[in-house]
Amino acid sequence: MWVLDALGEVDPASVVVVLGPEGDEVIESLPAGMCTALQEVRDGTGGATRVGLEALDPAVDTVVVMCGDTPLVDPELVSALISDHVHSGRAATMVTAILPDGGAYGRVIREPTGVRVVEARDAHPDDLAVREINAGLFAFDRAALDTAIAKVGSENAQGEIYLPDVLTLVAGEVGALVAPDATVVQGVNTRADLADCEAVIQARLRNELMLGGVTMPDPSRVLVDAFVTVGQDTTLWPGTVLRGATSVGEGCEIGPDVVMVNSSVGNDTVVVSAHVLSSAVGNGCQVGPFAYLRPGVAMADGSKAGTYVEMKNTTLGENSKVPHLSYVGDAEVGSNTNIGAGNITANYDGFRKHRTTVGSDVKTGSDCVLVAPVTIGDRAMTGAGSIITGDVPPGALGIARARQQNIEGFTDKAEARAKKAAADDDPGAH
Repeated sequence: MWVLDALGEVDPASVVVVLGPEGDEVIESLPAGMCTALQEVRDGTGGATRVGLEALDPAVDTVVVMCGDTPLVDPELVSALISDHVHSGRAATMVTAILPDGGAYGRVIREPTGVRVVEARDAHPDDLAVREINAGLFAFDRAALDTAIAKVGSENAQGEIYLPDVLTLVAGEVGALVAPDATVVQGVNTRADLADCEAVIQARLRNELMLGGVTMPDPSRVLVDAFVTVGQDTTLWPGTVLRGATSVGEGCEIGPDVVMVNSSVGNDTVVVSAHVLSSAVGNGCQVGPFAYLRPGVAMADGSKAGTYVEMKNTTLGENSKVPHLSYVGDAEVGSNTNIGAGNITANYDGFRKHRTTVGSDVKTGSDCVLVAPVTIGDRAMTGAGSIITGDVPPGALGIARARQQNIEGFTDKAEARAKKAAADDDPGAH
């Protein structure tokens, strides 16, 4: 998808994605209706190009060939390549890059008669010393490519059909455009390559956010996905990870140590040391530290999920608070309600999940268990330590606990019994 996104500024008339025998996994990630072609035999980049040309719209007269494993290629470079190629009238134009060490990349050999590429495995020592390498990005005149690609053989160290071999066979001028940023050639063949590319993309994404007014005291310790949006004057503290389609509003404080996945946060909200998954947090809210919002949580403006609070599939009304040490699951909580410390909604009876409804302006005591299905009416209260199994009417106090009984002199009597028992066990003490 990174490679396809690089076509965004050129609006191609036709796009073909060439897939290998296990390409079904790739198709699942492609846009609906994307044209694909199957390369049944993995016989190299030239073979893939042949397959792609067969599926490409015949009306296309300028063909761009890109490698699917180069996620760092950017739209500006693709646009520059097409513009340079079309205005020059060449038969073929390739993108190259200058590296300190060409490694396993094909070397670009410039000669008076034109430009050619020698693969590293087939190169002589003098060729390997060349620092200009093939970036795997080409523009061709369609007619010239159709004719030349049919002539390319596989007489090389890998026994493959190399697309760059077309450059010596096309009828017409061949040119090369040097990429201003050598990182665009980075391909992904190993997990280490993937990490290298991820580091570059992360730097791009963070830089884009900071240019848009987002503060990052230590950008290297912030990770964001491509579709994440963050508003102006928001601060992302170290340890912040924003994934999926997460959006954060303006003037927020996110982090340190926050993970958000496919969630939304309004303006002026503070989230500290928390996991927020597929949930919506409103304006002026507080989450954390050490809070866990599981999927389906909706926190209205001014609400709070505090220290060691876990919520799931729950709506928390405006200015309502679950300050600390509580689990609230499958619940609806009204506005201006305070859930006491250590409260639990017992939402599962061993067979089915049930919902708890807590009204507005409610105050639950500490260490209460609300056994669903149950409703606590508006302005009601529950006594600390209660196990509430029945509905509490609006404005009422619900208490469900044993009455306290004090036994006077209990400690003295217990100590006396203990001394007597010890003496009975030791005959020498008499």
